[in-house]
Amino acid sequence: MQKLRPLLKKLFTPVTIMVIPHSRNSALNFKLPSVVLGLLVFLACVGIIYTASLTVHAVDYFVMKKQYTYLTGQFSSLQSSIRSIRESEAEFKKLFSLGTKTEVLDAAAGKQKENDGNINIEELKKQVSQSMSTVTEIKRYLARELDRFRATPRGWPVEGKVTSIFGPRIHPQTGRQQFHYGVDLSAPTGTPVRATADGIVSFSGWSNGNGNVVVIEHGHGFSTVYAHNSKLEVKSGQMIKQGALIAATGATGNATGPHVHYEVWKNGKQVDPTSFLSNR
Repeated sequence: MQKLRPLLKKLFTPVTIMVIPHSRNSALNFKLPSVVLGLLVFLACVGIIYTASLTVHAVDYFVMKKQYTYLTGQFSSLQSSIRSIRESEAEFKKLFSLGTKTEVLDAAAGKQKENDGNINIEELKKQVSQSMSTVTEIKRYLARELDRFRATPRGWPVEGKVTSIFGPRIHPQTGRQQFHYGVDLSAPTGTPVRATADGIVSFSGWSNGNGNVVVIEHGHGFSTVYAHNSKLEVKSGQMIKQGALIAATGATGNATGPHVHYEVWKNGKQVDPTSFLSNR
């Protein structure tokens, strides 16, 4: 007990703390035992360490929150892109189911890289971007092909029979050999004559020996001519669709009987319409 007395005496030895304020003349004195002062210093150190720890955790929290917000935004963007791809895929399946195209585009499938199980946002965005680019190219290809398909003459302009084909022939009126630049389709007077492709009427009227004529421009270099009609149903500048009524058969102009003289032009030159008649 006597050995502890000197130690206890030192621990409880008072320590004077003097505070000198600027606004007062007299100083403030505080007497505290040494052990109490040491305890206060210890608690202050613990408080500083604890506060620093909370600050570090707070910084980590804000960093994680920022990363979470970024990832959420990225996934939202990816979901929108994937939704667009699925919609386009559905459209393509509907088109392909028609059986008009057996193969539209061979898309190269990239190999999936191995990873550590974590989602690589940038790599995924790159793959989605490539897929969207492929989808866009397919859409453009289909638009071009559909436009060309609509502009290409197909089928018969009138229900009848072929009485004269494309090529050299003996003219039924002059008896001399000359080149026939279309096909003659015989049908009773008044039989409906229909456009063989989408287009715009560039001429609808009388043309000397050709009688009542309709000329339609279809685009992609195609034009069609329908001559010797008894009646015209369209006007110049009128937009028409494939199968639309444009005239009625007749024998106007230099004709020996009711029929339609049908021509197909490609890039300003007459071509044989026979292959277009069978292209229904």
